[in-house]
Amino acid sequence: MKNFVLTLALVFSVIVAGAQDEKKVNGPEISFKKTTHDYGNIELNGDGTYNFEFTNTGNEPLILSKPRSSCGCTVPQWPKEPILPGETNSIKVTYNTHKAGPFNKTVTIYSNAKNKSTVLLRIKGKVEKPTAEALPEKNNSAGATPINK
Repeated sequence: MKNFVLTLALVFSVIVAGAQDEKKVNGPEISFKKTTHDYGNIELNGDGTYNFEFTNTGNEPLILSKPRSSCGCTVPQWPKEPILPGETNSIKVTYNTHKAGPFNKTVTIYSNAKNKSTVLLRIKGKVEKPTAEALPEKNNSAGATPINK
């Protein structure tokens, strides 16, 4: 009976160990430092570029396919070559700041990653018109008419 219980415990521990190995999935995995960037206030026609950094935390090469932006005013640039395991790279997202007002845009990233084959990157902020510079005015407190020479 004692041998039977020991054998049963040994078989159970082997099954549990095998199940834990199955949780580790072979393949590429993508991990972003952050998926949302808030520009805050940007001046009209200012720099609307941000680089979203990511790492291939898997054990096979990561391949990105063409990202899709939510509008034509947001342009993504991505690495076309495979990203090897452990390598870090970035996706450059440029927002066209030619129009004043708030914005909240997304870029959908597609890849062969086993953990997240689709990742949504978000940019937001507000484009503001620059403040107009006022010309200095002459102090005419005496009520005199200025003379131009």
